[in-house]
Amino acid sequence: MPKRLILPKRSPPWRNRFRVGRSKTGLGLFALNPIRRGEFISYYFGPLITNKRADELWTKYLFEVNNRWTVDGSGRGNIARYINHSCKPNAEADVRKHKVFIASIKTIQPGDEITYSYGKDYFDTFIKPHGCRCLGCKHKRAEERAKKRVAAKRRQQRLARKRANGHA
Repeated sequence: MPKRLILPKRSPPWRNRFRVGRSKTGLGLFALNPIRRGEFISYYFGPLITNKRADELWTKYLFEVNNRWTVDGSGRGNIARYINHSCKPNAEADVRKHKVFIASIKTIQPGDEITYSYGKDYFDTFIKPHGCRCLGCKHKRAEERAKKRVAAKRRQQRLARKRANGHA
């Protein structure tokens, strides 16, 4: 985060900056133009409701501001609701005076999906039981599978050498 981020009063018109499209985890928000590191992306906005009321709602577009208040971002005008979770995010959410804004923490190229971490509590409660489908975890699982394949191949080669030498 830069030392001083100047926040606009309202989110700038988003149709020239982003597109909503299919991602691996459902609908996602994608950049149409480069977004520099530290640049403001959007507000996560909606009615401010109590956490008690939020627990009664059947919506997944809730952003907990503190231990008392939550933003109900289920309105379609809230473009930030399409930003998905990632374990290796390119943006972050920050809360100032009950307002949630999203800013980039890396340079985001056109076509890249905008993501931020939903936090440990949300991850442990909602994502972990079903398995994380973010790009970072997908790459990590692919690397683990590749290492297992290499290890299995080495074991097979060792066994084949032992058999060839008459040690079996």
